[in-house]
Amino acid sequence: MIKIYGRKPVLEAINSNAEIEVIYIAYGQHGEVINKIFSAAKNKGIKISQLSKDKFDKLSGEKNSQGVIAIKRSYNFYEINELIEISKKSVYPLLLLLDSIQDTHNLGAIIRTAECAGVDGIVITTNNTAPINETVEKASAGALSHVKICKVNNLNQVIKLLKENGYWVVGSYISDNSKDYTELDYRFPLALILGNEEKGIRKLIASNCDYLVKIPLKGKINSLNVSVAAGVLLFGILEKRGK
Repeated sequence: MIKIYGRKPVLEAINSNAEIEVIYIAYGQHGEVINKIFSAAKNKGIKISQLSKDKFDKLSGEKNSQGVIAIKRSYNFYEINELIEISKKSVYPLLLLLDSIQDTHNLGAIIRTAECAGVDGIVITTNNTAPINETVEKASAGALSHVKICKVNNLNQVIKLLKENGYWVVGSYISDNSKDYTELDYRFPLALILGNEEKGIRKLIASNCDYLVKIPLKGKINSLNVSVAAGVLLFGILEKRGK
């Protein structure tokens, strides 16, 4: 069970046909988005329960809920072969592989950015990865309801499978062999890999990439937050692809 907090994330979940069991709204909530939630829930046959302030506060805890909480069934992950087949329908397939992203806020922010960039799917690792929970849902601003995610045990096996299916694998990794990310064309089936917040992509993962790219930095700090790097790279790819 996952709690979705906030007006827009709940509305996005409803509109994306997420399996919502019930929506709780605190008494006295008004506004355009609240009205849309009532209307959308009614059309989808989703139960809405209005709670007193005390009961609602007990349910929400210290979360910033904006007076709205939805209860969704646990996230249903896709199989890697499903993602590959779905992505092949795109002119230029784009998958995002995340190597051990451990912070829930970072994971949620990356999912939000990936959805905005139109990725066909995201692959995360089973171990050393933040769980898909309420914090990820909230940080994604509703994008979690629209993005297809696959969870795998072995990322290197996924890389091998992707290459067998015609994908080029590009890793965000700083080394002597790394190219400026703007130098590649990207008009090919692509799997982009981003690494752990502190350690980056594991060396074995990096060694299996077709290309390694880096974001040139001009300041004294030598790294970007991984969610920021995701935005720079994904929208850089779209620009290069002419989208």
